[in-house]
Amino acid sequence: MARAIWKGAISFGLVHIPVALVSATASKGVDFDWLDKRSMDPVGYKRINKVTGEEMDKEDIVKGVQYEKGRYVVLSEEEIRSAHPVSTQTIEIFSFVASDQIPLQNIDTPYFLAPDKRGEKVYALLRETLIRSQKVALAQVVLHTRQYLAAVMPLDDALVLVKLRWPAEVRELAVLELGDAVKKAELSKRELDMAQRLVDDMSGDWQPADYVDQFEEKIMALVDKKARDGKIEDVETGDPEDARQTADVIDLTELLKRSLGGKPATKAAKDKAPAKAAAPRKRATKAAPAAKPATRRAKKAS
Repeated sequence: MARAIWKGAISFGLVHIPVALVSATASKGVDFDWLDKRSMDPVGYKRINKVTGEEMDKEDIVKGVQYEKGRYVVLSEEEIRSAHPVSTQTIEIFSFVASDQIPLQNIDTPYFLAPDKRGEKVYALLRETLIRSQKVALAQVVLHTRQYLAAVMPLDDALVLVKLRWPAEVRELAVLELGDAVKKAELSKRELDMAQRLVDDMSGDWQPADYVDQFEEKIMALVDKKARDGKIEDVETGDPEDARQTADVIDLTELLKRSLGGKPATKAAKDKAPAKAAAPRKRATKAAPAAKPATRRAKKAS
């Protein structure tokens, strides 16, 4: 079984079902990293004051919530922590509803639920009860300090937990402002019959292996080809602390140069200077051996 990302129990009434939560999805896509084209060094992010443009230390940053335009209420880390819900490691079922009563726009992320610690029989009991009653269980659960609304529902022999968006996060269809041209459209029988015939002609079975992200496929094919042709850049990734210290040295050197006003080096300094500067290290190889096919950067979510 895939690694569980959370362990706890489903609880409703006096029933207690030990379960493990396993991600039912995997984040896919091409992961583009930022590189300095001059040196092929990794490019990171900085904390910048948007007014002064100055880089800030982490210690000088606080968290605020905009109360009115341009006016913020600052909250301390202790105040924020105190607002987090208490994690009980429990999926607390509080109601059972028909699955078709949950609006499509409220559905968020699915997870598999696996029985844990000899909870197989009571796990199967809940699954069969949901199937026979044609209901899903509404529940609340705390994951990573955040409380979620969720639905527990049967899927073949298993149970799944689907995170739901809170109703306050979902907009009403009224935002579309659909007019009578849509609501009361006059459609002839001929038009409806032709549309139905087209749907029938294009109908088929769900074939997940046929549905791929063509952009990702093309990008990774290009990466594989360029790698086989030896077009690979060596990117050094060091300790962020070391990189920061190096940057400080470079900045200090630049400041010293400016302080000296670009004065020429003394004779003694010239005598000590090496006769020839070392050739810069090459970053790219022209005839590298055939590289292994590039692997996708996006891993399956654990």
